Amino acid sequence: QLQASGGGLVQVGGSLRLSCAASGFPLDDYAIGWFRQAPGSEREAVSCIVTRDGLTYYADSVKGRFTISSDNSKNTVYLQMNSLKPEDTAVYYCAARVPRSIIDIPTRYDYWGQGTLVTVSS
Repeated sequence: QLQASGGGLVQVGGSLRLSCAASGFPLDDYAIGWFRQAPGSEREAVSCIVTRDGLTYYADSVKGRFTISSDNSKNTVYLQMNSLKPEDTAVYYCAARVPRSIIDIPTRYDYWGQGTLVTVSS
């Protein structure tokens, strides 16, 4: 089970840190992805991590602003989001896939947490 949290309302330029806590399985056995979906838009990949292999991926739209990390002792993956923009407003989801490889296609992920809403006001 995946539990995403940390969303909220923030002003342009602000920061938030999202958390994805896993229960029942060790996160470093999986590839973990953060995705987001804005109203009327398709779900898109934001960032992915394979902690055991030290691999990360960032969408071009968030490079330099977002950082994905993990804490194996807490079985949690984080998404630090800085310099937030109105276009970052979306419901953010974390997901896990069994093959430990980076992929940015939502349908290739096996397990999903509930979303957490991020709203960036201008």
